[in-house]
Amino acid sequence: MTQKIIVIGAGMASGRVLEHLFDNGADVDVTLFNAEPRGNYNRIMLSPVLAGDQTYQDIVTHDDAWYAERNVTCRFGEKVSGIDRAAKTVTAENGDVLAYDKLVFGTGSNPFMIPLPGHDLDGVIAYRDLEDTERMMSLGEGHKAVVIGGGLLGLEAAAGMAARGVDVTVVHIMPHLMERQLDEAAGYLLRKALVEKGITVKCSANSKEILGENGKVRALLLDDGTELPCDLLVMAVGIRPNVALAQEAGLAVGKGIHVDDQMLTSDENILAVGECVEHNGALFGLVAPLYDQAKVLAQTLMGQDAAFVQKELSTKLKVTGCDLFSAGDFSEAEGREDIVFRDPARGVYKRLVIEDNIVVGAVFYGDTADSNWFFGLIKDKTDISEMRETLIFGPAYQGGEPLDPMAAVAALPADAEICGCNGVCKGQIVEAIQNGATDLDAIKAVTKASASCGTCTGLVEQVLATTLGDDFVMPTAKPMCGCTDLTHEDVRRLIKSKELKSMPAVWQELGWKTSCGCHHCRPALNFYLLADWPLEYKDDPQSRFINERKHANIQKDGTFSVVPRMWGGITTPDELRAIADAADKFAVPTVKVTGGQRIDLLGVKGEDLPEIWADLNKAGLVSGHAYSKGLRTVKTCVGTDHCRFGTQDSTGLGIKLEKELWGSWTPHKLKLGVSGCPRNCAEATCKDIGVVCVDSGYQVSIGGAAGMDVRETTGLIQVDSEDEAIDVIKAVTQMYRENAKYLDRIYKWMAKVGIEWIAERVNDLDERKALVERFELSQTIYRKDPWAEHVKDKAESYKPLADFKKLEAAE
Repeated sequence: MTQKIIVIGAGMASGRVLEHLFDNGADVDVTLFNAEPRGNYNRIMLSPVLAGDQTYQDIVTHDDAWYAERNVTCRFGEKVSGIDRAAKTVTAENGDVLAYDKLVFGTGSNPFMIPLPGHDLDGVIAYRDLEDTERMMSLGEGHKAVVIGGGLLGLEAAAGMAARGVDVTVVHIMPHLMERQLDEAAGYLLRKALVEKGITVKCSANSKEILGENGKVRALLLDDGTELPCDLLVMAVGIRPNVALAQEAGLAVGKGIHVDDQMLTSDENILAVGECVEHNGALFGLVAPLYDQAKVLAQTLMGQDAAFVQKELSTKLKVTGCDLFSAGDFSEAEGREDIVFRDPARGVYKRLVIEDNIVVGAVFYGDTADSNWFFGLIKDKTDISEMRETLIFGPAYQGGEPLDPMAAVAALPADAEICGCNGVCKGQIVEAIQNGATDLDAIKAVTKASASCGTCTGLVEQVLATTLGDDFVMPTAKPMCGCTDLTHEDVRRLIKSKELKSMPAVWQELGWKTSCGCHHCRPALNFYLLADWPLEYKDDPQSRFINERKHANIQKDGTFSVVPRMWGGITTPDELRAIADAADKFAVPTVKVTGGQRIDLLGVKGEDLPEIWADLNKAGLVSGHAYSKGLRTVKTCVGTDHCRFGTQDSTGLGIKLEKELWGSWTPHKLKLGVSGCPRNCAEATCKDIGVVCVDSGYQVSIGGAAGMDVRETTGLIQVDSEDEAIDVIKAVTQMYRENAKYLDRIYKWMAKVGIEWIAERVNDLDERKALVERFELSQTIYRKDPWAEHVKDKAESYKPLADFKKLEAAE
């Protein structure tokens, strides 16, 4: 008989319940309510979405087709307003009454908001769902944000916004970051890494009040009187189980909804799973126990014997690019001793806490490769007296001789945990391999290992390699999108070799699975064709991201940011007057000096864009391309014109470079800096391309970054003259245009081809000349001011925010 099941909450835990039910052929009729207007997605991966490494579509776990194939009735964007336990019905917000045989609570948790004065101001948000993420993504360069909370979520929020150019300050009440997972030394290393990424961190800081102006957040006031200005304040200080509906229904509730070992509540027809439950006094925030609960709940619904057992947990995380691991009890206590390994040069710290020859706790920072082995020692209470001297060096050094890392993986027992998120041990992966799952995607599909946060991917591949032996095939680059099996590199090579000069030609000749591409491949193809065939191919604006189509940055309220170009950061009184007049005329609410030495007009209405461009054009101002995958700025210092330390005319060179390179489309944004002396006031050594002027000439370096990854440039060449420097930079830019994967910054491209390969071509004067000629040819076609072009044609439509959000969702 078909069992009618109503599920409240379409989160990761309840989603896993449905997977178990359907995968086991359960005869169920499921109705799924969700307060969010969407189904199950991987919340763990919101941080990469915020950082720009993934899109929302990349983290969707169950799409509309998945629900449709299983006949799940989806009521997304709807809440349940009441439950009648006696009648076994739920009432939806719209008044619909639905009957159930079994009801499942998967209501998750609510973010805790500190009740500070001002916490209800506009611009004060939590970090919990896609809407919160999109709010943070709406900020960009020149904005300020404050994050309250130095735990995992708070730091991921801070790093994601910092990667977008936001000036971020983290405020944490405890003496060191992530105090629940890290000891003081590891917390210090994490703080140091964050500061190096440009994030300000204030520990032992107590928030007193959130200050506002006209109903909007303005700053955070600390109890020592410090004011931290901000456009957005994010609270990431913990979660509380969402139990309000369960309480109203009369279920037994403590800190969470009480459940027994079978995940049954105090009502035998109602079950609960995930962050909303309390089991034997414990609450759960990590995904691994939630997935264990989901399996047990599904088995209970199917009438099978099952029991949820709390397990000792480890935490293995990648926070802002830093690998962390902690497990057990690492607090100080009488009778305990520490084994500590430090490698300051590599930023590695390992600490083991030992009691009676048993490892009771571990904290690792920077190198977590052996964490699963150490966690096994903690869980199994292994006597380590025989390996005491070499213990800190991990499994590869036990037995007297260093082992190959693959041998260490091979030596792991079958019950060694590989994937902490999904509770998958080595034995399960080996069994899946023996049953035909011979690559990473197949392992994900069968076992779920590495399907959540992805931290264990390398370890899963090592298990594959040790199990398959010579049959193991090293994973290759992923296809550029679902339209093709070809990688970005394959497509670039074939566009050149087959002389494909239009998107239809690519789709036809390379066997595209779709008729006209998708939002993933069209922007990339448009760039590749534009870069390779500038004479034959015409840019397709509809294959560009929305900001490039509109020649301005859309803001969170649907208005736009307009940034006029200021060559090398130099301006004139007439230009400043024109900007001021435009700000007055169009009631621009915010005028901001950017980090790229320009002035940003924030809050311009879409319908006003052609007119404000026209007014700025009259004063000789052109688009600053602050929205483009192309040249953004050339930052300069004053050089020999004014500075007593200047060795060359850095301002003049910066202006020449900007005028030569502006309007050039590149795989990603391109930022340059020119410093007049080694004091480096223009920060040239953290730009994509930098020039440091010295007495003997011009030192050109490439591959810097100051976002999610903080990298110093690598020296490329020193030349004697400005003209040589300009040619070198044109050549490097053209090489980057012709060879890099779309959306790779220069440092990522450089890591693939090698600085030596780039330097060899730059030093070959004939090749340098050919690259420069190809760059200049492209510039004759595409170096145009889009503002001036659109001023001529005011028929260009600028749709309201709702339409933009539809376009952005598709991207």
